[in-house]
Amino acid sequence: MRVKSLLCVFFLLLMAGGVFAQVQTGSAYPKREFRAAWIQSVNGQFRGMPTEKLKQNLIGQLNSLQKAGINAIIFQVRPEADALYASRLEPWSRFLTGVQGKAPEPYWDPMQFMIDECHKRGMELHAWINPYRAKTKTTRELASTHVAIRHPETVFAYDGQLILNPGLPENRDYICKVVADIVGRYDVDGLHIDDYFYPYPVTGQSIPDGREYAAYGNGIKDVGDWRRYNVNLFMKQLYETIHEVKPWVKFGVSPFGIYRNKASDSVVGSNTNGLQNYDDLYADVLMWVNNGWVDYCVPQLYWEIGNRAADYETLIKWWNKYAGKRHLYIGEDVERTAKFPDPDNPNLNQLPAKRKLHNVMGNVDGTVLWYAKAVVDNVGNYGSLLEKVYWKHPALVPTMPYIDGKAPKKVKKMKILGIDGRPVLFWKAPSGKGWKNEAVKYVVYKFAKGDKEDIGNPAKIVAITTDEFYEIPETDIRPGEKVKYAVTALDRMSNESKPKKKSIKY
Repeated sequence: MRVKSLLCVFFLLLMAGGVFAQVQTGSAYPKREFRAAWIQSVNGQFRGMPTEKLKQNLIGQLNSLQKAGINAIIFQVRPEADALYASRLEPWSRFLTGVQGKAPEPYWDPMQFMIDECHKRGMELHAWINPYRAKTKTTRELASTHVAIRHPETVFAYDGQLILNPGLPENRDYICKVVADIVGRYDVDGLHIDDYFYPYPVTGQSIPDGREYAAYGNGIKDVGDWRRYNVNLFMKQLYETIHEVKPWVKFGVSPFGIYRNKASDSVVGSNTNGLQNYDDLYADVLMWVNNGWVDYCVPQLYWEIGNRAADYETLIKWWNKYAGKRHLYIGEDVERTAKFPDPDNPNLNQLPAKRKLHNVMGNVDGTVLWYAKAVVDNVGNYGSLLEKVYWKHPALVPTMPYIDGKAPKKVKKMKILGIDGRPVLFWKAPSGKGWKNEAVKYVVYKFAKGDKEDIGNPAKIVAITTDEFYEIPETDIRPGEKVKYAVTALDRMSNESKPKKKSIKY
């Protein structure tokens, strides 16, 4: 078995080849980088699964993702105006229990469970909702408490779906009410929405919103401009709602990967030929970014390098150029990246080339992986290469000084005690009142004798934890060795305090 394991490691390093040299240069191992994965529910992977089995499934995914270097989870909790959490406003999701409106048995709250499990691992949890989608194509029956049953006048049918009409002001208010409920009752780190605004266009079908346009047109002569106006109003209102309830909760959006094609806009458009956010989905993403109505943007760049209609390299460069006024993270398709060969080295998949592009984009601060299970299943050795090469060292999430840029105070009363024959590092939370000064996590660094005591080096991070203690692993204990530990405090926005240090001789 040992020979087999060594051969596997050798194979991985061989595959990385020149990759390792690439990632070692410049900011190859940044101290801060958003490393997230989407865990979706709408695909039915959890539907009807017994509670304990589902809990173990989620724990297994989180353990694998943590091992791969992930520091944030985007968890789908509202796929069709329903809930994978205890909602007072919307019915339990059929993607959880199999029947919309049916509570889980035995009773539990998946979102609260995921918040707890993520925070245990030093990860953020971003609650992901689909704002306007009220029914998917495959849903046959809606619960009596569903908004489309209670208020059928607020939705329209399109391509087998039901859509909360973005042209109705009451729908903006309703969605914001749902979000305020989530943010107010749960300790989420972020609120995330995807690209479901107006529906993806289908040939031969038109959006039935003529009545709403006549009633709420506000003098806007073009119906497309009016639809974009509606979505803009919603985005601004949603941003304000979130930050009024909890100023520290980050608001993120993952739009479709093309803003506009050059054929539609010769000035700003990208050299692509595909569906467009602005023209087809009525989503003016650049307006949201430039007006500060989102805290981060994750364009879904799910194509490969060399795609004729939507080349990945063209698009990451476009987003890097035009969307840098708020944090920019890139949505990556794991399976497609693993499937297609590197244009310059057909013996490798496209992960090395895409990581290289990330490293040279000055405004790209992270990656969100579609989808989490593909990483867990290690498609194309994707998860292993993240763990052993690209994300081999932990990273803190980027700070957001436009929300809060002040670091908390240092931890207090640091000491090492022997517990059951093992050394345990203890500390006390720093003093500080209010969310801007409160410590919510801690970073533990370890420095060997002769090491530069640099907390800017992520290779020295041994733990990111919500606990006020760190159990030193038995494998780290070498009799007679002298080491130094440093502990810093992180606040809600991941601002980091100065370190408190403690030496120990084993």
